[in-house]
Amino acid sequence: MIQPILKTGTSLKNRVEITTEIEKILIDNFPEVKQVVSRIGAAEVPTDPMSMEESDVIIILKPKEEWVSANSKDELADKFKEALAVIPGMEVEFTQPIEMRFNELITGVRADIAIKVFGEDLDVLAQKGKEIGALIQDVPGAADISVEKIVGLPEMNVRYDRSKIARYGLNIQDLNTMVSMGFAGKKLGSVFEGEKRFDLVVRLSANKRKDLEDLKKLYVDLPSGGKIPLGELAEISYQKGAAKISRDDTRRRIVVGINVRNRDLQFVVDDMRALIKENIKLPVGYAIRYGGQFENLERAKNRLMIAIPIALILIFILLYFAFNSVKKVLLVYSAIPLAAVGGVLLLWIRGLPFSISPGVGFIALFGIEVLNGIVLIEHFKELRQGDFNTIEALVKQGTKDRLRAVILTASAAALGFLPMAISTNAGAEVQRPLATVVIGGLFTATLLTLVVLPVLYAKFNNSSNFRKKRVNKKIITVLLCCFSVGALGQESKKLVLDDLISIALENNAEIKTNSLKSEQANALINTAFDLDKTNVYYGFDQNNLAINDLPIKVYGIKQDFRFPTVYLQKKKCSRLKRILN
Repeated sequence: MIQPILKTGTSLKNRVEITTEIEKILIDNFPEVKQVVSRIGAAEVPTDPMSMEESDVIIILKPKEEWVSANSKDELADKFKEALAVIPGMEVEFTQPIEMRFNELITGVRADIAIKVFGEDLDVLAQKGKEIGALIQDVPGAADISVEKIVGLPEMNVRYDRSKIARYGLNIQDLNTMVSMGFAGKKLGSVFEGEKRFDLVVRLSANKRKDLEDLKKLYVDLPSGGKIPLGELAEISYQKGAAKISRDDTRRRIVVGINVRNRDLQFVVDDMRALIKENIKLPVGYAIRYGGQFENLERAKNRLMIAIPIALILIFILLYFAFNSVKKVLLVYSAIPLAAVGGVLLLWIRGLPFSISPGVGFIALFGIEVLNGIVLIEHFKELRQGDFNTIEALVKQGTKDRLRAVILTASAAALGFLPMAISTNAGAEVQRPLATVVIGGLFTATLLTLVVLPVLYAKFNNSSNFRKKRVNKKIITVLLCCFSVGALGQESKKLVLDDLISIALENNAEIKTNSLKSEQANALINTAFDLDKTNVYYGFDQNNLAINDLPIKVYGIKQDFRFPTVYLQKKKCSRLKRILN
């Protein structure tokens, strides 16, 4: 959609001619254009108020496969603008119909970025708006710069001489009614034709309401009889008045609208802010605010500043419930910065700007990538029960075992987002950045997780402690074997080591006792969350009296709950007993 903006006060006839010329230029010079429809002014119900110098030119394009003048929508818009430059005194804005309406409904501005200047004097606002518009012309990425028309509307101004009006016995209300009726028309009645009804309106003929002389020669009836021209009762002149008065929060404002092409919205605003701060001096009582899509971006960024930390905290809590160890949770969390690196890198390679869509993609990416960390850490935890002499050997074996699972987890999610990453259909502006972040993050995080996470796990689990634990188990086994050998006598010398260990385990009462205690502790782990018995009671309550001042019967159920950490500590205590036994 193109919004051509002409000079203030352009007549409807000229407007129709210029709009028709725009349609011809577009259809004759661009094979991509299928149809052009124009709309001038506002509807009878002014839900979308527009002045006469504003219009909407809606262009229906052919499928992209049939384009020959350009390869992208932005490039086609630039060529449209060059072709329409032959029409003098016209500013144009390029946008999408639904996008423009949503921008207007949400922020009151149709452009991507709106520089709003607030103040009281319309002339000062118009001057500052022109200065800002000229200043930001060369900012990279800023396109379709337009300054709102708020002054410059030509009008016939009637300034009454009140003393003369009083001497002739007239009143201003009657004069206003006569002027309004002569030039704008006034309804005096209705005309019926069958079931049809038409307003009967009286006004001057077209050749009697063209210029100031027609207004000055408009005769007024005097109460005493006779007539006097309006030019004797008022000073009539041409002036330029307010074309439109727009307000935000009851304050007058002017808007400089800018659309953004081929650059990040935030960077364009930052460059414009720096220029305006250095070069534009505002009088006292005047202020500048930035709105439009940028305003939506700021709101969404503020929401993400809350949503992302909450998501990370929830992930941390759930991981803690899974591992019961802050150290292991932090190890799994190491995948999050590794994932962020890939997401940012692929966004930069594809030339996509950061917006709210990639921000949501990062949240999804963090959740997916944490799964890989859980897969590795849980497997390392299982392998600690095996026979490994060093932590390095354990980590190498665990990484080999889970290599396929980690790669499949990441590749399944990445392939699922691939159609969105290469999409060119409607909605691709939102889908591409989100999918790009997820795919890039999964690629780097998967590679780095298989290297960095095992290294960190080996670093935080000291190898010396690991060896000490293994040596102590072997010493205990040897001692048990020695005791068993002494008890069995001469025949035991012929037995192999595995037979001796099994005999020792079978006959040693202390080992049996510890094994039973371990089984008991393991069975009691799930009882940590058992609640106290529920009590159902019945009685008379002497405090609450019924209607007849008699005690009433009371039925009740009582259930006691302990503080949540008590149940967690009981479960932890049972696990420690099982390990020690």
